[in-house]
Amino acid sequence: MPDVPVKSNRNENGDQSFCIDADRVYDSCGDKDCLSEMRVFFTEADQQTINNAVSVRIREANIINTVVNVEPVTYHCGFYSVDMTFYFEIVLDVYTSGGSAPETVSGLSVFAKRVILYGGNGNVAVFTSEPDSTCVDPDGQSLPTAKVQVAQPMALTACLTECCSPCMPSAAIPDCVTEYFGGAIVPSQARSVLATIGVFTIVQLKRTVQMLIPAFDFCVPDKECVTSTDNPCDMFSKVDFPVEQFFPPNLADIDPDNIETNCGC
Repeated sequence: MPDVPVKSNRNENGDQSFCIDADRVYDSCGDKDCLSEMRVFFTEADQQTINNAVSVRIREANIINTVVNVEPVTYHCGFYSVDMTFYFEIVLDVYTSGGSAPETVSGLSVFAKRVILYGGNGNVAVFTSEPDSTCVDPDGQSLPTAKVQVAQPMALTACLTECCSPCMPSAAIPDCVTEYFGGAIVPSQARSVLATIGVFTIVQLKRTVQMLIPAFDFCVPDKECVTSTDNPCDMFSKVDFPVEQFFPPNLADIDPDNIETNCGC
């Protein structure tokens, strides 16, 4: 058996490094989208409330689910398209008369976007003991994994509009979204709601690799996603990217004098 050279796992400063099986981020981008006048869809009962409304006011917006698909980009080796479909809950105060108290209803808005990122080339078949491990791809190509992080959406505005013809979201509604609203989403009827929200996202393409690596700080994307959304909202464009929501401070960065000691334990 040939001699295998032994390499020290300590750097020049004496700090120790470790060989780890890690998800290496090959490419990433951060973006903020002002999603203007998205149609809101409701269950049958809530749609009847909207049909009788005289005005609406947006209360909040929440992310319910995001469906992500990754596909190779033709003639661009190593690049992949990441198609994302976001499902939002839009919470509204609905007024059915001038002096009445508002009724709170929730509806569904759907938004889709695509970004192109570099994910490297991989032709290695990976099998694990996880229950979702599948057969090898017949094309012999392994796709990188896409990770999408979405911060709490910012509710901006909502308005009532007359609906010329019934319509449904262009994307399929997952079962978990239907269950979230407690019933089937119905086509928009006589009246519909258009909502505008602001969304912050980080998209990453990563592969599992073996690396000898020391510890560094958080890796924050340094470029914008290339997106088809080109109608920015002035108010939303002035909001800074909420880095602290994606990367909470380490314990060493927290002032011990400001740590809450009454945690209810």
